[in-house]
Amino acid sequence: MTASYVEAVTDYTGDLPSVFLAGGITGCPDWQATAFDALADLPVAVFNPRRKNFPIHVPAASAEQITWEYRHLQRADVVLFWFPASGPVVQPIALYELGRYASLVLEVAVGADAAYSRRQDVEIQMRLARPDIAVYDTLAATVAEARRLLQVRTLKAGR
Repeated sequence: MTASYVEAVTDYTGDLPSVFLAGGITGCPDWQATAFDALADLPVAVFNPRRKNFPIHVPAASAEQITWEYRHLQRADVVLFWFPASGPVVQPIALYELGRYASLVLEVAVGADAAYSRRQDVEIQMRLARPDIAVYDTLAATVAEARRLLQVRTLKAGR
């Protein structure tokens, strides 16, 4: 079985274990495609908030997007956070989501590129909030941790 791809704003109603690709969308490369490819061989649902065509001029689009992200973050078995190098763009929503979801007892895999301008903030906050969680340097290592967490979660659930 291969991974099921779920792009915002499509609702997922299946029962596969799931991973949410949280992190930079605006002003950064499409790292989500690389992460999905690295997870594609697993029997999981991959929730991707990056839309191919975001209707920026539709007033209701942002509310729809944020609502979808909120629901699917709540539903995910594992949340993969990646903070790519994005120049001066700091990804404030992703930082907020990291703070929110890392403070809960959830399975999170966290990584930040060495060139991400707020990497030190991510490291300090994780060290304080969840010292048991490493902050990885590469997307590949972060995805590998998400794969491990999915496998552990699947074994615990008896799936």
